[in-house]
Amino acid sequence: MIPFAATAEDILQELATLRAADAPTHGGKVLSYVYDSGLAAVDDLAAAAMLAVQPLNGLDPTTFTSIAVMEREVITFMRTLLGGTEDIVGTVTSGGTESCMLAVKTARENFRGVGVPRLLAPASVHAAFHKAAHYFGLALDLIPVDADGRADTAAMVAAMGPDVALVVISAPSYPHAVLDPVSEIAAAAQSQGIDCHVDSCIGGLVLPFWPDLPDWDLRVPGVTSISADLHKYGYAPKGASVLLTRGRDRQRSQYFATTSWPGYPVVNSTLLGSKSAGPLAASWAIIKLLGTAGFAELAVSCHRATVALLGTVAGIEGLRVFGSPTGPLFAVAVDANAPADRRIDPHHWADRLKAHGFTAQLQPSFTQADGSVLPRTTHLTITPVTESRLPELQEAMFQAAEEVRGTPGIEPAQALGAAEGSMSTLLGGGSQITMDSATARQILGAFGLDGAGLPADMAPVLALVEALPRPVTQWLLTELLASLVEPGQDAHG
Repeated sequence: MIPFAATAEDILQELATLRAADAPTHGGKVLSYVYDSGLAAVDDLAAAAMLAVQPLNGLDPTTFTSIAVMEREVITFMRTLLGGTEDIVGTVTSGGTESCMLAVKTARENFRGVGVPRLLAPASVHAAFHKAAHYFGLALDLIPVDADGRADTAAMVAAMGPDVALVVISAPSYPHAVLDPVSEIAAAAQSQGIDCHVDSCIGGLVLPFWPDLPDWDLRVPGVTSISADLHKYGYAPKGASVLLTRGRDRQRSQYFATTSWPGYPVVNSTLLGSKSAGPLAASWAIIKLLGTAGFAELAVSCHRATVALLGTVAGIEGLRVFGSPTGPLFAVAVDANAPADRRIDPHHWADRLKAHGFTAQLQPSFTQADGSVLPRTTHLTITPVTESRLPELQEAMFQAAEEVRGTPGIEPAQALGAAEGSMSTLLGGGSQITMDSATARQILGAFGLDGAGLPADMAPVLALVEALPRPVTQWLLTELLASLVEPGQDAHG
């Protein structure tokens, strides 16, 4: 008999203790990261489907044939939902980042232009495309968006050329929920023979049911691929996404295949080799359960809640909704037209909102390449369960506003005060310091981020992100996150 180190009961109890420290994934208290349908039947079915395929290896659908059937049926559903015809083929991936990366890989493999291939996108494009350009060796060309966060069609078209491998636009963008001008930009890309990807990772399973939208999906000529996450408004466990591509020959460049070794022939449709079939099975089961009508009904709930919350923000003096959001998400900024003593800093507001039980996502201000600045905001993602919590959430939004109204936002210079001696070097971009782990921990310690976990209020941390050069913040945040999982770092927990 195997001498088990601990009993199953003890292990599960320890896991329950660890989970108790997590933000709640159900009930509408966390307004980002998680997507709660509010339907216990959906969660129960997903868990059962994942358990049923737990031993399978998604590496080989010829051995585990159920994987091919489920993937084919998921792709068929999504192709129909997103306006595709028979020339659209697809893949289920491990999430939106992998879908975006594979779209970029495909474009790079099909690139027949001149010079280093360029990835052209508005500055609001998801960070996954920064990652993809970095991994696959494309030059990332980010075009400033307008004051409302929308892609500038004229500027995007002017930047197109023979070195562009892929144009990316969002439906909608994650930071501000802006629906980019898909038809205009896709048409311009098509006229120059350039692939055009629509990143609809967050919108793909809800915008088809959103009222009064222009065409934005595969119905638009010139759109060569689109991504949509099943683990967002498909309500599946993470991670599951779909990448749909126009044309078999184009899509086959997404694959990796080799027989140049003495083992089994390797053919991968995604970046992963061995992979769980669990998220795929859960996605497939949920699609079977809900169908188009079920997803539509959940989207209507999201729409009602979103309209109500947009009205709530409009009724709070000192705050404003940024731009013209599309879909069940939006960003909140300070209303600079309000008197100074009536303004509300969105980051202070988010910190107080959390004290009232609701977690929103703080976003720093962003200086674009042309010098224009997108303001600091707080992001809220709305899910079907939000509607059941509307009175409680709206009251929390009002109370949080009253508690911080007139309190100035933390200026970047204030955030730097804690480590004043190092600031001249840091503000120079870090070129005069050794950017290693030990130095990073010293600097983090000076800001009170030395291993005791993040502070309760995140506004000072976001002000620090705004204050320091991007290479420095990226280095420091890498060290902070990496340290959380290092052995012997229990204090971070």
